[in-house]
Amino acid sequence: MDTLTHALSGALIARACVAPAHARIALPQRWFGLPLSAAQAVIVGATAAIFPDIDFVLTWVSELAYLRGHRGVTHSLLLLPLWSVLLGAVFARLFRRTALWKRASWIAAAGIGSHIAGDWITQFGTMLLAPFSDARFGLGSIFIIDLVLSGIIVAGLLGSLLRPSSRVPAVVALALLPVWVGVSLVGREEALRFAREYAQREGVAALTIDAAPRPASPFNWTAVIFDGQQYRYAHINTRRAVPLVAGPDDNFIRRFSAPYQPLDRAQWQTAMKVPAGPDEALARTAWLRPEFAFFRWFAQFPAFERIDRGADGDCVWFKDLRFLTPGRAEIPFRYGMCRLADGAWRPFRLDGEVDRIAVH
Repeated sequence: MDTLTHALSGALIARACVAPAHARIALPQRWFGLPLSAAQAVIVGATAAIFPDIDFVLTWVSELAYLRGHRGVTHSLLLLPLWSVLLGAVFARLFRRTALWKRASWIAAAGIGSHIAGDWITQFGTMLLAPFSDARFGLGSIFIIDLVLSGIIVAGLLGSLLRPSSRVPAVVALALLPVWVGVSLVGREEALRFAREYAQREGVAALTIDAAPRPASPFNWTAVIFDGQQYRYAHINTRRAVPLVAGPDDNFIRRFSAPYQPLDRAQWQTAMKVPAGPDEALARTAWLRPEFAFFRWFAQFPAFERIDRGADGDCVWFKDLRFLTPGRAEIPFRYGMCRLADGAWRPFRLDGEVDRIAVH
């Protein structure tokens, strides 16, 4: 999920946690400390909800460090109490009242929890058990930027501004968020059912059937079928009866949504994990190189893209179909292994169509 939506979600949940003074329930100070004002709570919640993305500092170490560490320890449920207490102590110092650290820690925990939940519902997922496991967990139902979900959060915050003495708008908005996620899960199940029926009808021995959420609608999906060697994928809208036509002057939502076809017009495409034929041995060697383990771990639907041959060596490039979005000029996160002129293998990232950047 994008950083702005994370910040807003943290502010929303913090606002929902603070009742008006006349309606507050006296919580045991031994465990919860002194209450925060609504403004203080919102500041803590919004900042805490951004905090997990502090792992961007890994880019200062190396690209590979960021790729392996993003959504890691700062996004871990196991370490959430530690980060919450640290942030609580920091804000208590900033508010110049050390007695506020307990309540600030609870609000920080809610903010960090909202960030983890926001990343968990996307397909990229998050490493909930870091640092003890690098397994990624994800519901896979929401695209990385979802305007409706963000709109619900903004509406809840605006309602709270209009009714500063009530937390009802924030609570209502929070209640609507899982409803919207539920709608997206309905779309996901429809996409999966369509893919399963196609595989059965075509006699495809599928090892994996999955669906990747796409922008503009909870019913826009890329259905993916993998038989162990070949991917079949289609960009679909599970509720559309007729194709949507969009021109360059149409709004961006219509333009982003138009490529997703009704189910009866789905256009299935194919991609190989490793190509067959004369290039297979080279591609398979590149894929299995120990230096390429990071991409084998990172990619959800890894597929062969191409081989570039030149005087300075041969490069085998792979992409992740998870990032194959219609209308996008370039697929991000394309990596490969290059066998250089001296015979050594090195990992690279493909930037544009010709530039290669070494991965360290």
